[in-house]
Amino acid sequence: MKILITGGAGFIGSAVVRHIINNTLDEVVNVDKLTYAGNLDSLLSVKDNARYAFEQADICDRAVMDRIFSTHQPDAVMHLAAESHVDRSIDGPAAFIETNIVGTYILLEATRHYWQTLEEKAKQTFRFHHISTDEVYGDLESTDDLFTETTSYSPSSPYSASKASSDHLVRTWLRTYGLPTIVTNCSNNYGPYHFPEKLIPLMILNALDGKALPVYGNGMQIRDWLFVEDHAQALYKVVTEGRVGETYNIGGHNEKTNIDVVNTICSLLEELVPEKPVNVKHYRDLITYVTDRPGHDVRYAIDATKIGKELGWEPQETFESGIRKTVEWYLNNRQWWERVLDGSYRRERLGIHTNS
Repeated sequence: MKILITGGAGFIGSAVVRHIINNTLDEVVNVDKLTYAGNLDSLLSVKDNARYAFEQADICDRAVMDRIFSTHQPDAVMHLAAESHVDRSIDGPAAFIETNIVGTYILLEATRHYWQTLEEKAKQTFRFHHISTDEVYGDLESTDDLFTETTSYSPSSPYSASKASSDHLVRTWLRTYGLPTIVTNCSNNYGPYHFPEKLIPLMILNALDGKALPVYGNGMQIRDWLFVEDHAQALYKVVTEGRVGETYNIGGHNEKTNIDVVNTICSLLEELVPEKPVNVKHYRDLITYVTDRPGHDVRYAIDATKIGKELGWEPQETFESGIRKTVEWYLNNRQWWERVLDGSYRRERLGIHTNS
């Protein structure tokens, strides 16, 4: 099949692209606007593959999206394009409303217009898979509760509110227009090619540079951590085997407090990089507690029973194995993150041509 992936140059999107190209016979059309979070360096291993095509485009541009559908004739859409950083959404929510809500609406309409032109058999097998987040559920009060597919929405930030809105739009396009949609909500992803503003890569790179390791509040916020390559496998399972109209929660079964995550990274660096920056005796000494973010949710935890029972998916990585792989990847791929930090990954985009 041919799968159109929006946001395929982002962290999770690029993992999905690499997984499909490297492990299946399917074709991929990667549609990405290339904002700051889109990085074509993450796709160097597949960019010359005959089954991969790239289109630099904004999902908010209806005319361009119509052209892309007409040109590439995909059999499915995996919608990952989104603004996703909570702190950025607090400082500037407008971009989140535009991309996550308006962009999803425009993509749904472009998809529906294309889908209606298909022959009946192709209509029946077509899928629109919307990738969302567990943050739409808000936070959990009890230490025993888990988010299920029927948990009520209660978003706490402009980011999570915009994703909740897009989830509702996707489900509405199924009920109102019959567009065959599926929604997945995932827990916190981590792994290779993660943009350095996020918690885990930020801690790794700051520690290597002898900089402070900023931890919000008391660091006791709990998240369920999902290795990004496990997530990519789950998403492919859903788009190829999931049932239309269903929601699947995808989690890593790895609940950790933020401070535990930071301490684990410090311990791994003590082992793997014993020669520290000047004036640093122990990496843990760099931990600095900072004022908590507004509306910070205390605990997220996913119940991933449904996807396990229905589609046979289970995460392959424990947090301990996944975080070691992640730290080792950053140590072995300095050029990738140095190009992000110095901005050269963006400056070289001028003159990019599509590969149709």
